[in-house]
Amino acid sequence: MTLALGLALCAPALAADGDPVDDDAPQDLAGVTVVGQRYLPDYTARKTRTATRTDTRLLDVPQAVTVVTDKLAADQAMTSLADTLRYMPGIGVAQGEGNRDTPVFRGTSSTGDFFVDGIRDDVQYIRDLYNLERVEALKGPNAMIFGRGGSGGVINRVTRQADGQSHRSGTLQFGSGDRRRATLDYGTGLGSGNADAGFRINAVYEDSGSFRDGYELERHGLNPTFGIDLGAHTRLQLSYEHFHDARVADRGVPSLGGRPLDVDPSRFFGNPELSPVQATVDAFDAVLDHDFGDSLSLRNHLRWADYDKFYQNVFPGAVDAATDSVALAAYNNATTRRNLFNQTDLVWKLATGGVRHTVLAGAEFGRQVTDNLRMTGYFGAPGSTVTGISVPLSDPRSPLPVEFRRKASDADNHGVAEVAAVYLQDQIELSPQWQLIAGLRYDDFRVDLRDHRSGETFRSDDGLLSPRAGLVYKPLDRVSLYASYSVAYQPRAGDQLASLNVGNAALDPETFRNRELGAKWDLRPDLQASLAVYRLDRGNVAVADPADPTRSLLVDGQVAKGVELGIAGRITPAWQLMGGYAYQTGEITSTQSATALAGNRLAQLPRHSASLWNRYDFTPAFGVGLGIVHRGAIFANVDNAVELPAFTRFDAAVYWTLAPALQLQLNIENLTDRRYFASAHSNNNISPGAPRSAWIGVNYRF
Repeated sequence: MTLALGLALCAPALAADGDPVDDDAPQDLAGVTVVGQRYLPDYTARKTRTATRTDTRLLDVPQAVTVVTDKLAADQAMTSLADTLRYMPGIGVAQGEGNRDTPVFRGTSSTGDFFVDGIRDDVQYIRDLYNLERVEALKGPNAMIFGRGGSGGVINRVTRQADGQSHRSGTLQFGSGDRRRATLDYGTGLGSGNADAGFRINAVYEDSGSFRDGYELERHGLNPTFGIDLGAHTRLQLSYEHFHDARVADRGVPSLGGRPLDVDPSRFFGNPELSPVQATVDAFDAVLDHDFGDSLSLRNHLRWADYDKFYQNVFPGAVDAATDSVALAAYNNATTRRNLFNQTDLVWKLATGGVRHTVLAGAEFGRQVTDNLRMTGYFGAPGSTVTGISVPLSDPRSPLPVEFRRKASDADNHGVAEVAAVYLQDQIELSPQWQLIAGLRYDDFRVDLRDHRSGETFRSDDGLLSPRAGLVYKPLDRVSLYASYSVAYQPRAGDQLASLNVGNAALDPETFRNRELGAKWDLRPDLQASLAVYRLDRGNVAVADPADPTRSLLVDGQVAKGVELGIAGRITPAWQLMGGYAYQTGEITSTQSATALAGNRLAQLPRHSASLWNRYDFTPAFGVGLGIVHRGAIFANVDNAVELPAFTRFDAAVYWTLAPALQLQLNIENLTDRRYFASAHSNNNISPGAPRSAWIGVNYRF
């Protein structure tokens, strides 16, 4: 078709009588619509701007980066951010009390190191994948790009945008756990030539259950985007998202004898009816790109986001083996946050002699207003003072009503965080073989927090100077060897901006220093492999002074070391894969409390973890998938008192194309029905892994 169209356009035009038409005469031509899609390797990404704020090949980024594409997510019927993390070597998943995403980066857990298109998205909630082009994990601290936090790395979600192209697809899923889910991706060009402007909308609705008794999940999201060319050199992208997630806070099962309690995986501890979670996000983004010419470009990204998060839970505590009972407690927590961020990046590409530079100069300004209120659950009649009860292990549901009210120690805070940052970075191509990246960022980060309980006001004011340096050697154009050094800070307000108190407001932030050596190899244009060796040190950890418990000392708190391997892409045109392996060790280096003793292993950090997913298409109409996920034993808590055993799980899928516009797929998780424990929050909040589960998916284009 393309060849025929080209020949037709090149051939002399003829009038109705067969005579050649005057080429200079105005012509009214019929419109031609070409429907297609640019080629991209399904399981790989070639470039990222997140790691450097410039369009840079992954091969040239001196940092471990793992990307999960929307195609891999679709092939595995992934629905939540946590699903993608199992294919990111060096990153684990904690339970998050059943109400929030909690990745574990190289032994450091986080609830706030999340970004959307490079802008901070740090409220505690559970994110969906319905509107994503890919999920990027950038491992190792890098405050030069991201500012405060990012202690062990960050997760960045890259959203789908209006691009003037035609997008018309949807999915339906249903199966085990009463999963019922639908998504839509619709986009079109607007205006003359379908190239000047475009509109796109992504949507999701899900109403599902689980293998866990009493669990429910309902969520919906709507994300329209609009893009328009404002002249030949300027592009404006506008986006709005409304997302709502409602579910049951499921905190799993308790432990006994240093192991998770051996009970039916479906058994719920607590009270699911009194454990609701609700999170609502409304966010608006405006991105303006302008090319000045002469290799100079400007990008400005403004994001306003309003978050409303509430969760309540009745959850298990310790087991009393003598009475075959388990303790229950309850509380709720409400958080509202309004974020306003603006990032401005100026990129200049130039050459001096035989050396090429890509210079980035930028600034970021942000304001976050947070209100937080926690209430304790009291069991029994109104006015009760009972905050904990025991129930039999044979029936671990709470039989009593629960009244939630504030007690003296419950948080009731209003906080305002403000940041003003400037940064400068130079990516230097010294020769075809040698590249250097060096950057420096300064953040003026201030937090004012008012404790409504006491009327006290606390303030921290930190000047954070964040360097980054990396050296890349390329013996071949598709092979790179690198060394890098980076620093990040965690201010005393914490990743949720609510941890200031009279004892820590004046302390210096915690520091995280990462040293990394690595190699990246494009085995072929659509097959990538990577290797990283790292050491991550955590400093300025506050501990009580043994000589004076009223004072705090800052000590080196922990160290993590590891090796990460990754591979993604096509072995053959019919065979795609993605996988990774990590060997990691980590320990507490200074005693921090009665349970966090020097020499203890870090929580949630397996020595060995691995994953591998394969898809093989036997014909254009029929393919299969097979995967394996392995996680070594981990400790649920830094006290090392409870261990979650290692497990290996197999997953599978079948893909059947009935017509060019219709595909069916069957996904089976935990093919061998292995019993295992997937994650933990503490010694007595441990999540059982799902038994064998299956989902039918219908994928259609229109």
